[in-house]
Amino acid sequence: MTIDLYINEANDYARDIGAPVYHPHVSVIHYDEMGEIRHTLNRINCYGIFLQQEFPEGLTYGVGTYHEGDGSLMAFSPGQIGGKQDDGTRRQYHGWVLAFDNEFIQGTVIEQKLDGYQFFSYNSNEALILTPNEKDILYRLMAKLRQELETQSLSFGHDDIVRNYILLILDYCNRFYFRQFKEMATEGSDILSRFLQVLNDYYTHGLQKTYGLPSVKYCASELCLSPGYFGDIIRDALGESPKDYIRNFVVLRAKNLILSGKAIVQVAEELGFEYPQHFTRMFKNTTGQTPREFFDNQRKK
Repeated sequence: MTIDLYINEANDYARDIGAPVYHPHVSVIHYDEMGEIRHTLNRINCYGIFLQQEFPEGLTYGVGTYHEGDGSLMAFSPGQIGGKQDDGTRRQYHGWVLAFDNEFIQGTVIEQKLDGYQFFSYNSNEALILTPNEKDILYRLMAKLRQELETQSLSFGHDDIVRNYILLILDYCNRFYFRQFKEMATEGSDILSRFLQVLNDYYTHGLQKTYGLPSVKYCASELCLSPGYFGDIIRDALGESPKDYIRNFVVLRAKNLILSGKAIVQVAEELGFEYPQHFTRMFKNTTGQTPREFFDNQRKK
């Protein structure tokens, strides 16, 4: 993977495609006015919102590849990679880009709320798919922000107004993300059945012998979800974290192995524990009994 453009400051992308620069720390680009531009695979070291009618096929976003969709939004935070490698072709895009530097929001409400904007950390599989009304709201806000950047640069309170527009855009993005999340959560039963199948397949294929216990990251990847988004869906559907669900799955499997007469050392090895004492500790923390106590109590029944 070769990076075509390092977007170290908010206006680096604007300069690369010949878009106007209005503010030293904030960039708003209207793709419709730009004509055809080249593809670039970008290393992004500022915050960015890409709101487009269509993304190019094979676009890199986070750790995955995004397939072309309509009315979508992608968000980037410093240190992420996204875009499509320059292949010599040029294309007309439609939509808006907002980029802003971290230093512009330091000590502000935006910085305080960043942890709540989880869409900045989600990968390609969770790009926001906007409704026509949602897209219209963000288009209008982008246009108003650019108008402020164009005409009011010397006016009193200009930077505060710009920050307020950015905050409003991010708050709307958060609302739209949670709308999509709730729709995904209503399909939780399907996610849960697939989650369970991933865990069963993990042991069926003997992956624990090489990789140890199944991890949240592995399960999320198998379901084509980022760990954070996966965790949100499972917590909403079950009221417990994926880590808790995996632990309970492992303990249930352990109980069956113990009752089949296998020694504790064998059980630990078959489940993927590196040391038997680690298995014993987890089993007791989960059940309140050691594996031996569990076995003895079951025999008395």
